[in-house]
Amino acid sequence: MSCPPYDPARLTQVAQEIIASTRELAALGWTPATSSNFSMRIDAAHVAITVSGRDKGRLTEADIMVVDFDGRPVGSTLRPSAETPLHTQLYRRFPSVGCVLHTHSRTQTVASRIFASDGRVRLKGYELLKAFYGQSTHDTTLDVPILPNTQDIPFLATRVDALLDSEPLWGYLIESHGMYAWGRDLPDARRHLEAYEFLLSCELDLRTLRP
Repeated sequence: MSCPPYDPARLTQVAQEIIASTRELAALGWTPATSSNFSMRIDAAHVAITVSGRDKGRLTEADIMVVDFDGRPVGSTLRPSAETPLHTQLYRRFPSVGCVLHTHSRTQTVASRIFASDGRVRLKGYELLKAFYGQSTHDTTLDVPILPNTQDIPFLATRVDALLDSEPLWGYLIESHGMYAWGRDLPDARRHLEAYEFLLSCELDLRTLRP
């Protein structure tokens, strides 16, 4: 049997990290049914990503596969998520990105619909804005873009590329769908995802509570 073009020990490590974190997110209710997908960089040419259609609260190492930066399976006949290009475009574009998390929490989905006509959710003045890498003060504004939902993933990827050209981002929403968040590593991406979740819930509360 030929050796794979990536380090199997690194894949095992990454798979275990994805599984542990994904089970926690599933327990929070952020991955209903078999939704959501998660990935981590293995090396300069390969990504570990969840197999399509699996229950994210019950993943095993067999549910994590390897793709190249074009989203093609490597050494596997399994099928990755149809949204794999939305992961790989980030790894290809930013060598510093080490993890991408995509979830479907109730808060994310509702916010993506409530604020869809604005094309964004504007987060301003929150202390928790300092949770995002590179932010050192609450006295700032961060926009969370909202993209229209579509099954045309290549088209959606071009829309994301345009966003990345225009502003620094750590995440975006897809209308009636969910959220993508990323970071330099898994803890970084988790911190960004959890901060977005909290801040989006605050904005939804304010929308309800304000006269």
